[in-house]
Amino acid sequence: MAVTFAKRMKTLRASEIREILKITQREEVLSFAGGLPAPELFPVEELKEISIRILEQMGREALQYSTTEGYKPLREKIAERMNRKFKTSVTADNIVITCGSQQALDLSGKLFLDEGDLVLCESPTYLAAISALKAYGPRFIKVPTDDQGMIIEELEKIIAAQKSIKLIYVIPDFQNPTGKTWSLERRRDFMKLLQQYNIPVIEDNPYGELRFENEILPSLKSMDRSGNVIFTSTFSKTFCPGLRIGWVAADAEFIEKYVLVKQGTDLCTSIRSQMEISAYMDVFDFEAHIEKLVAVYRKRRDVMVEELRKTMPQGVRFTHPQGGLFLWVELPEHIKAIDLLHDCLKNNVAFVPGDSFFPNGGVENTFRLNYSNMSEKKIIEGIQRLSQAIKKCNDIKNS
Repeated sequence: MAVTFAKRMKTLRASEIREILKITQREEVLSFAGGLPAPELFPVEELKEISIRILEQMGREALQYSTTEGYKPLREKIAERMNRKFKTSVTADNIVITCGSQQALDLSGKLFLDEGDLVLCESPTYLAAISALKAYGPRFIKVPTDDQGMIIEELEKIIAAQKSIKLIYVIPDFQNPTGKTWSLERRRDFMKLLQQYNIPVIEDNPYGELRFENEILPSLKSMDRSGNVIFTSTFSKTFCPGLRIGWVAADAEFIEKYVLVKQGTDLCTSIRSQMEISAYMDVFDFEAHIEKLVAVYRKRRDVMVEELRKTMPQGVRFTHPQGGLFLWVELPEHIKAIDLLHDCLKNNVAFVPGDSFFPNGGVENTFRLNYSNMSEKKIIEGIQRLSQAIKKCNDIKNS
């Protein structure tokens, strides 16, 4: 008898980033592909000390099941930091700990989406969010976006014309993949419009603390008067991704539902990892750790942007992010990023083609670069190899 899988499996594809990362595990490859933090900045020795302390003092609790909501001391710390940095007004009771922010996205799909429902998003947008939500059978509508964020007039037209919008997904700070950040005015206009509609908004903010210039902007959640903004974030980009700790922050009505769907998924997130992060914050200076990350990533961004300016041929455009881990490159239309990638891999340099970041595909001349994971020297070498490959594509067209 033939095995029959669920209909949703027909829409699922292997993550392009994950497949590329398999290739980039080779030591000789200079990879701009994954959204990987710099491993040399992981506080290994400090966490070793913390882990021993927790096992010695609270070992039985650390190795036991925990509540679905998560370790309360950590939730209290998250709430305090959100309120201080992103101008929100949340408490520990507004927070559920998840297995990274990726689980938060999956739980959001499970909570809100039925087959055929509409999801509005930026275009391009985070491809793993597309993947997580796509499992629940929605249709995606891309909202035209400029350097300031979603274009409000276009968003208003879409909302007025559609009747089954169930969710809006946005990344206002150092967006993945473009690195762009919404202006304060655009955030206010967005929230003013959304107050008129009862549509949940996922504000995904994994990079917001990694700001290189100026002050952190108020979050959409801080401007929320209807309780419809759901804030998701993670310690993966600001601490250690291997601990797999993220969170959802939302009003009580939503938190109750997130707890229910999470109970059906994994019961609870690793309590030991939660306790380790909480204890680290008690013993060590977490803000100093963030400042160290920012200093290193700012330098690497500067080196990549400068090298792109020096080496890229005419017709290639790229963003200049104010923070985060990524920048976005737009090629002349005759160059397909996937073809360029194949050429680059022969020279041991990798990136992620941009087509996967568009919910409905169809844009083949863009790609994403990550600058957080390699030294300045390797960034320079990698961009030079990339530039040579692009020039080769131009030469072939012009020959």
